[in-house]
Amino acid sequence: MGIYEELKARGLIAQMTNEDEIRNIVNAGKATFYIGFDCTADSLTAGHFMALTLMKRLQEAGNRPIALIGGGTTMIGDPSGRTDMRRMLTREDIDHNAECFRRQMERFIDFGEGGAMMLNNADWLASLNYIDLLREVGACFSVNNMLRAECYKQRMERGLSFLEFNYMIMQSYDFYYLYKNYGCNMQFGGDDQWSNMLGGTELIRRLLGADAHAMTIMLLTDSQGNKMGKTAGNAVWLDPNKTSPFDFYQYWRNVGDADVLKCIRMLTFLPLEQIDEMSSWQGSELNRAKEILAYELTKLVHGKEEADRAEAGAKSFFGGSGESENVPTTELSDADFTDGKIGILDMMIKAGLAPSRREGRTLVVQGGVLLDGARVTDPNMALTKEDIGGGVVIKKGKKTYHRYTVK
Repeated sequence: MGIYEELKARGLIAQMTNEDEIRNIVNAGKATFYIGFDCTADSLTAGHFMALTLMKRLQEAGNRPIALIGGGTTMIGDPSGRTDMRRMLTREDIDHNAECFRRQMERFIDFGEGGAMMLNNADWLASLNYIDLLREVGACFSVNNMLRAECYKQRMERGLSFLEFNYMIMQSYDFYYLYKNYGCNMQFGGDDQWSNMLGGTELIRRLLGADAHAMTIMLLTDSQGNKMGKTAGNAVWLDPNKTSPFDFYQYWRNVGDADVLKCIRMLTFLPLEQIDEMSSWQGSELNRAKEILAYELTKLVHGKEEADRAEAGAKSFFGGSGESENVPTTELSDADFTDGKIGILDMMIKAGLAPSRREGRTLVVQGGVLLDGARVTDPNMALTKEDIGGGVVIKKGKKTYHRYTVK
């Protein structure tokens, strides 16, 4: 089985242009391909997993990835799947986020000599002359076709800014520039990017001729990636300072029964034969499949040692032994106490269990917070150092636990 057939068997590809040509090039290890990452935060999320593992698989088969950091396009903001404009970031913010991305990507992709490249589209987009761009590129785009694109539909209902309207042209120009200057002949992206990606393929053909071999592949699907990347309204980050390895493990351990084998097939590097054997698993066996998924992905992101710790912590804590040394823990200092006490809401905010006092209060009022197994009913509840003693555990919802100790 070639790498192309493996990608299909794992359910990673939804549709593409030039299928026969793509199959031949990818299987021969002759593809130079790119995937774009707009650096709107200082960490990648679980929603990026599909792209990261895809790049790793293709590189191991001899193909060359380009991780394209959207330093220029992030200045505009992608309207895809949005009902409002994205927050504007400064160049300093974007550069910082790009460096964070690179450090995380290095766990998946080899950036050594002759390996993957990391490029920033600000290097060419920022220096474009607007009039020249309009004359050379703008003439290749039909406004009528652009307005029919899926990526603009939601924004059209509430008002699409001219700034965002330019995003498709910028992304299309990226592929054209990479094709011309780096021999990049293939691009991958989610279903919400399909119109933008086709724009790039068409732009190459319009400007460089019908014989230009530019190919586009849609992953299956970006909406699933977004679903994977969020839980309870909060992103599941790859940065251990934002999502601990234990919480990361628990997120994957708690995927739905209907999704677990799909996630194992798409995201892990387990052999397909082994995964096929799991396809008949039911009931309690699915819990074992979830543990396999959680362990494999935690090992991929955080390393074997952290994966072992997370697995052991989950089994001891949820298995009823009461051991919690591997559960995410916050150590409270004297500065955290006022008049010898700390409020339950402040404890939640400090550990990231609630983003604000208002949302923490709502969780308590709705009965979603337990302290050492007892439901918290008073959002004004406060604990002393003596109350915390050797450690207490706050449970948020059904599946999120956090332990607190005092220095």
